[in-house]
Amino acid sequence: MTEALLQTTVVGSYPQPDWLVNRQMLSKVVPRTRLKELWRVPEPYLEQAQDDATLLAIRDMERAGIDIVTDGEMRRESYSNRFATALDGIDDDHPAEIVNRSGNRTPVPRVVGKIRRSRPVELRDMQFLRANTDRLAKITLPGPFTMGQQVKDEFYKDAEAMCMDYAAAVNEEAHELVAAGADVIQLDEPWLRNNPEEAQRYAVKAINRALQGLTVPTVVHLCFGYAAVVTGLKPTGYSFLPQLADTIAQQISIESAQPKIDLGVLKDLAPKKVMLGVIDLSDPEIETPQKVADRIRAGLKHIGPDKLLPAPDCGMKYLPRATAFGKLKALSEGTAIVRKELA
Repeated sequence: MTEALLQTTVVGSYPQPDWLVNRQMLSKVVPRTRLKELWRVPEPYLEQAQDDATLLAIRDMERAGIDIVTDGEMRRESYSNRFATALDGIDDDHPAEIVNRSGNRTPVPRVVGKIRRSRPVELRDMQFLRANTDRLAKITLPGPFTMGQQVKDEFYKDAEAMCMDYAAAVNEEAHELVAAGADVIQLDEPWLRNNPEEAQRYAVKAINRALQGLTVPTVVHLCFGYAAVVTGLKPTGYSFLPQLADTIAQQISIESAQPKIDLGVLKDLAPKKVMLGVIDLSDPEIETPQKVADRIRAGLKHIGPDKLLPAPDCGMKYLPRATAFGKLKALSEGTAIVRKELA
């Protein structure tokens, strides 16, 4: 079967219902350690509630006309902490603190032993997603480089060695997710941009190890931070983008609607496919399909329609659900306009 041009997708997350999480707390922090107090539902009923929320997310994406859906990451407190804290060698109960460039203190897990994956973490998530949609299904994992930047290393004293063990753990998980029916595997690697000097040394090697042997399309996602958290002007260019052309990932995911990056950078990624953010999550207004179509056309000036996948920028979980749904519907309708022009 010929693959459709301009397949629409999402980065990963979708708004969690107010009855499931404390959204006020959610808006204040992107946790590295577990934040179980975020959940409004008591533990005995939490998995059932997360299942129900996942169904809502899947159905919204389907109703909006999205081609490649996710589970909305309904079971996660952040994009990374659920998987990252489930590995052996991690002490999440006695966190350390790191100080970021702004002087803010963030609790982070401590690495106290060799990092290993001793059990599945997202396997049931993928099984549930696969059982409840007949659309192409994507699941996301935190990337090895990013996880290595979000901990206090008290064991390895060698960032690259630690990162490669993270990569091996991600790879084991990814293979099980493919066996469970994942059509696409995505690695979230926002810290490539935050620390490009260290990324230059070993990030591509770690990403390739994490994706080794996978038989489905793979994606590396990088961004400038959530619109809900990064409220000032975002940079207009990526500091670690051309290097991703050397990864074995077939797709690179970047946001462009809010930061308004120079789309000439897309040529640096040939022959990769690009998941291009064409929905601005900093704007509470729902885009018109025509505006979305314009943003897609701007991307098509630099990359062929067989290489472009329209998507939102990242951080959809922070939007009101009605806004998120409206923006996804505009994404589908705007994409349909451009598809007709290409026919």
